[in-house]
Amino acid sequence: MKKDEPPLDFPDTLEGFEYAFNEKGQLRHIKTGEPFVFNYREDLHRWNQKRYEALGEIITKYVYELLEKDCNLKKISIPVDATESEPKSFIFMSEDALTNPQKLMVLIHGSGVVRAGQWARRLIINEDLDSGTQIPFIKRAVAEGYGVIVLNPNENYIEVEKPKIHVQSSSDSSDEPAEKRERKDKVSKETKKRRDFYEKYRNPQREKEMMQLYIRENGSPEEHAIYVWDHFIAQAAAENVFFVAHSYGGLAFVELMIQREADVKNKVTAVALTDSVHNVWHQEAGKTIREWMRENCCNWVSSSEPLDTSVESMLPDCPRVSAEAEYTREGEYTPTTLVRHHAMKKKTMSLALNLTFNKVKMRKTKTQITHHKCLKCDYFLSKRNKVSWVYSFLAL
Repeated sequence: MKKDEPPLDFPDTLEGFEYAFNEKGQLRHIKTGEPFVFNYREDLHRWNQKRYEALGEIITKYVYELLEKDCNLKKISIPVDATESEPKSFIFMSEDALTNPQKLMVLIHGSGVVRAGQWARRLIINEDLDSGTQIPFIKRAVAEGYGVIVLNPNENYIEVEKPKIHVQSSSDSSDEPAEKRERKDKVSKETKKRRDFYEKYRNPQREKEMMQLYIRENGSPEEHAIYVWDHFIAQAAAENVFFVAHSYGGLAFVELMIQREADVKNKVTAVALTDSVHNVWHQEAGKTIREWMRENCCNWVSSSEPLDTSVESMLPDCPRVSAEAEYTREGEYTPTTLVRHHAMKKKTMSLALNLTFNKVKMRKTKTQITHHKCLKCDYFLSKRNKVSWVYSFLAL
C-alpha cells in the first residue's frame, strides 16, 4: 500500500464530487460533461475504490429520493413495532399498495451493494438511471393501475463504531518469576509490533473499526422477504400479486415459497425471474412447490440464444429461457437493460415490449381464459408438451 495515499475524505453530495445526472439520467461531470472516471488517481486502486464506494452511497440516497418524489412511493420503516433505539430498515410502497383490489407488483433486487429501487449500481454510474434502477418499472406499473411494493433485502444491519477494548496487563501483579514475566512481555511486544506492521498496510489511515447490529427479523434477504410478506403483501387486498425478482431476489422468493407455500399459491399469479440464482435442491423445495413454479414462473437467463429460446437446466423447476443478453466486463444484464436492448434492436418500444422478460401467465379454466383489464397484448407460446399457454405482457 502506498504511503502517500491521499486522505479518505470524500464529499457527501453529488455536487461535491462535481457530478450530476443530466436530462437523460446519465451521470456526467458538471464542468467537462464527461462520464464518471474510476481511475481518478493513477496507481491508487484502493483510494479509487473508496471514492467509488462513497459516490455509490450518495447515489443510493439519491435513488431513495427519486422513489419518494418522482414515483410518489412512501418510505415505510421496519420492523413495524421497532423501538426508538433498535436498528431499523425500510421498504417503499405506493399509496394503494395494500388497498388496490386488483393487482400488486413486488420488486426484489439481487445481492451486493444495491438497495431498494436499484438493479445495478454500476449501470447507474456508467450508463443511466433507467438502466440501473427500478424506476421505469415502478412508473409504468403505477400508470397501469398497479399497487407497488419495493423490497430492500440487502439492508440487513446498521454499522456502528466498534468500542475500543483496553486490556490491562496482569504481569505486574503476577506471582510469576521475573525471568518468565520478561519472556512473556518480550513475546507480547513482538506480537504487537507484527500486528501494528500488518495494520499499517491493511488500514493505513487508521479507519474506524465498525461492528454490525442486525435488524430484527430482517437479518438476511430471505428473512426480509418473509417479513414483508407477513406484514404487508399478505395483508394486501389485491387479487393478483406479481413478482419481478433479479438474481438473488429469485432465491429469496423461493425461500418465501418454501416457508409460506399455501399463502403464496393462493395470492401470487405469476413470477418473472431474471438470472435467478435459486436452487430447488439446495433449498429443499418440495415437489408441490416445483410443480407450481413450472406453471407460474419463468426465469430469463443470460444467453446468446434468440429471445425466449428454451435453455436447458438440470433443475426440475421453472422454465429457463434466453434473455438474448449476456454479461460483459463493462456492464451488467438486468431486467431494464433487457427491455432497452430490445427497444433498440426493434426500433420501436411497442415491439420491444412484446419481447421483454416481463410476461405473466394468466389463470385459465378448462373452458375459457380470463384476461385482466390492464393487459395490453397476448400471444401464444407453444411449450414442449404442445400445450399453448396464454402469456400477457405487462408493458414495462
